[in-house]
Amino acid sequence: MKTHTVKAGDITHEWYLVDATDKPLGRLACEVAKVLRGKHRAEFSPHLDLGDHVIVVNADKIHLSGRKMDQKVYYSYSGYQSGLKVRRISEVMAKDPTRVVRHAVKGMLPTNRLRARLLKKLKVYAGPEHPHKAQQPKDFSFGN
Repeated sequence: MKTHTVKAGDITHEWYLVDATDKPLGRLACEVAKVLRGKHRAEFSPHLDLGDHVIVVNADKIHLSGRKMDQKVYYSYSGYQSGLKVRRISEVMAKDPTRVVRHAVKGMLPTNRLRARLLKKLKVYAGPEHPHKAQQPKDFSFGN
C-alpha cells in the first residue's frame, strides 16, 4: 500500500469568516492559525501550504481576561541605544486593533519560510464590513 501525498495542483483554498466579538484573543488566534496551516484537513502536510484564507471581522471587540488591557505590553527594539519602545495593549487597541490579532496569530504560527506566506492569507478588519464578499466566505465558528 502506497502513501498518498498531496500535489500542488490538487490543493484548493477556501475562504472562512470568523467573528471575533467577545472571543478570547488567545483562543481566537489558535483556531485561526490552525485553519491557516491546514491542520483541520485530513491531508495535512507540515511542509506544504494547505491552509485556507481567513477573514477576521470585529477585531476591536475581542475579549481579554483579567487586567491584560492594563498590564500586557508589546516591545519593539530598533537596534539603537534607547531604541526600546514599550506600548500597552490598550494603546495599540486604540490606535489599530487589527495589529493585536495579527500579532497573536503570528505568534501561533511556526517560525519558518511558510509563515510569511500563511500570514498573507489572513485578513483582519476592525469593524463588521469586509471587501471579500465575492469570495463567498463560509462562517467558521468555534466554542469559547
